[in-house]
Amino acid sequence: MDQPYYPINDFGPVMKGLVIGGLGTLHVFTAQFAVGAGILLCYFQWLAQTGRSAAAREFLRGYFRFLVLVAFVIGALTGVGMWFTAIQISARTIGTMVREFHWIWAAEWTFFCLEVVSGYAFYRCAERLSDRDRFTLLILYTTAAWMSLFLINGILSWQLTPGDWPATRLVWDGFFNSSFWPSLLYRTVAAMTIASLMACVVINTLTDMPLEARKELIHRAASLLVFMVLMPALGIWYFRVIPADSRSWLLGGSAAMTMFTIATVGVSLLIGLYALVGLIGGRLYVNIATAALLCALAFGATGGGEFIREGSRKPYSIRQTLYSNSIVPGDVAHLRAVGSVTHDPYPLRDAGQYPDDQLRLGAKVFRFQCSICHTLDGINGLVHLTGRWTLDQKRMNIAKLQHTKPFMPPFSGTAEELEALVQMLTWERAGRPASWAAPPATGAASRIRAWLEEAGTAPVRPPAG
Repeated sequence: MDQPYYPINDFGPVMKGLVIGGLGTLHVFTAQFAVGAGILLCYFQWLAQTGRSAAAREFLRGYFRFLVLVAFVIGALTGVGMWFTAIQISARTIGTMVREFHWIWAAEWTFFCLEVVSGYAFYRCAERLSDRDRFTLLILYTTAAWMSLFLINGILSWQLTPGDWPATRLVWDGFFNSSFWPSLLYRTVAAMTIASLMACVVINTLTDMPLEARKELIHRAASLLVFMVLMPALGIWYFRVIPADSRSWLLGGSAAMTMFTIATVGVSLLIGLYALVGLIGGRLYVNIATAALLCALAFGATGGGEFIREGSRKPYSIRQTLYSNSIVPGDVAHLRAVGSVTHDPYPLRDAGQYPDDQLRLGAKVFRFQCSICHTLDGINGLVHLTGRWTLDQKRMNIAKLQHTKPFMPPFSGTAEELEALVQMLTWERAGRPASWAAPPATGAASRIRAWLEEAGTAPVRPPAG
C-alpha cells in the first residue's frame, strides 16, 4: 500500500475549512439563485404573455440583467474557485469524486453550458423574440439549471449517505442514495426562496415604475415563498435518513454543529413566517432595505446549511471511504506500523526554523494529519486547544483521538510520530525558542503504543437510535 501525498497549501492563521466554506457558501447561494430565478422568470413571462400583469415585462428585463451579473459572473467565478481551492486543500477527496462520477460531472458541465448559452441568448435577443419563443428559451434555461442542481446534489449527498456504493461500487447505487431526494427538494425550495427575495430587491430599483405596479410585482414574486411550508417536513425527512452519528453531532454531540443547526433553523423560520404572514397573508410592501436584510438572512441560512452538511460527515470527507484528513480507514493500521510521513516527498517550508529533527517530524505529521481542519495557533489552532494539557494528556488524548473527539479520525502514525507532534505543539506553545531540549519522556513511547492499541483503528460510533 502506497499512501498518496499531495502538496498542501497553507493559509496562515485562517483555517482551510473557512476558506473553502466561505467560497462555497457564496457559490451555492448564487447557483441556487440561478435555479430559482429560472422558475420565477418562467412564471413572470407567463404573466406577461397572458396579460395578467402589465408590469411583468419590465421586471423581466431588470431581473435578467441582475441574474447575469450575479449568477453568471459571480457563480461561474466562484465555481472555478471552488475547484481550485478544493484541489489544494483535499485533492484526494476531489480525485475520488471525479474518478467515481466523471460522466455525471461531464453531464453537469454540459447542462451548465446549456444554462449559460440559453440565458445569454435570452439576455441578448429576448426583445426580438415572440412570447412563445421567449417562454421556450426560459424553459430551456430553467431545465438546464435545475438539471445541474440535480446532478451535483447526487454527488454531494453521496458523500454523507453513500448507500450501497461502498459494497457494489456502482455509480447509481451511490448517486440515488437515501438523502438524495430530501436534499434535492429542500435545495429546490431554497432556490425559489432566494430568487423571490432577490426579486424584491430588483423591483425596488425600478424607480420609474409606479408604486402600485411595484407592489403588484412584489406580491407576485412572493407567491414562490409559499413553498417554504415544505421545508420543515423536508428537513425532518433529511434528518431521519442521515446516519445516527451524524444526527448526534446536530443534537449536542458537537457544540458548534448544534449552534449552527439552531441558528439555521431559526433564521429559516423567521424568513418563512415573515413571508407567509407578512408578504403573502398581509400583502405587505417590502422596501429595498427590508428586502436586502431578508436576502442577507437567506445567505446566512445557506452558509449554516452548508456548514451542517459538511460537518455532519465527520470524521469522514466521504463516508466509509475517506477520512477528513484524506486517509483511507483501512490504511490506519498500516500507517501506524510504517509511519504516516515516512515517504512524504514534500519538504517543510522554512524547515530551518525548527531546532531539531524531532520537531521537523512533528511539523510534517501536523501538516499531513491535522492541517486540513486545524491551524497551529490561528482559528481552531491546536496550540490553543491543547494548551492546558500536560505532556501525558497530549499523548493520551491524541493516541485515543477518536475517543477524545469522536468526530475526528483516529491518529494514523507511529508512537514516535505522535511524540514528535506532541513536542512540536509544546515548542510552539513555549513561543518557538531557538533551542529546544525535549522534556524527559521516560517510558513515553511504550505508553503511547499501549494507548494506540487500546484506542484501536476504527472510528467511534454512538449507539443507533
